[in-house]
Amino acid sequence: MEKLRCQRIGCNAFFTEDDNPEGSCTYHDSGPLFHDGMKEWSCCKKRSHDFSLFLEIPGCKTGKHTTEKPVLTKPASAAPNRPVPAPTTTPSASSKENCARCRQGFFCSDHGSQPKEVNPKSSNTVASTSNESNQDLHESHPPPPKKVVDINQPQTCKNKGCGKTFTEKENHDTACSYHPGPAIFHDRMRGWKCCDIHVKEFDEFMAIPPCTKGWHNADPVS
Repeated sequence: MEKLRCQRIGCNAFFTEDDNPEGSCTYHDSGPLFHDGMKEWSCCKKRSHDFSLFLEIPGCKTGKHTTEKPVLTKPASAAPNRPVPAPTTTPSASSKENCARCRQGFFCSDHGSQPKEVNPKSSNTVASTSNESNQDLHESHPPPPKKVVDINQPQTCKNKGCGKTFTEKENHDTACSYHPGPAIFHDRMRGWKCCDIHVKEFDEFMAIPPCTKGWHNADPVS
């Protein structure tokens, strides 16, 4: 019988209709909260700053697997709504310095493209570094470090957006479809910087199709 993939958030396991007992599925039944770089499951209050570790937090509810897309409970807002300042015609360095996300080192869609004040003597070095970074982002992900494993042993890929089960015997340079990342959360929007797609709902974010091919990797990709 064909195996089906569970659609509950936090599960994603494969199952069959004949082998789906009560309690076989572990999942989260309410949506996540994102605030000041912190990711938290509102159903169990478990949290993490790292998005990959956040997705690995085990579910807090149990039940049967299902192929129906769940309707997540809307969590309460993590912070009261704040008045939106009137837009200014000319961006300034001071606005970036006052931005909480920029001060904490997170990507900010409001100031990410704002030019930085640099020393003219170092402008060539900055431009060269930027070009190299852009080239690295578009290069295919190199094969993961070799480990001593059974080539027929099932493993779970930890690349962002994949999560499939694979064996080293079947692994190759285009076997995995994934997001090299990073994930971006800002002003109630969720998205991936690698493919520049942003949505409002978390389940829509989880459904964004991967944009890169590469090797499956059982070790988390930073």
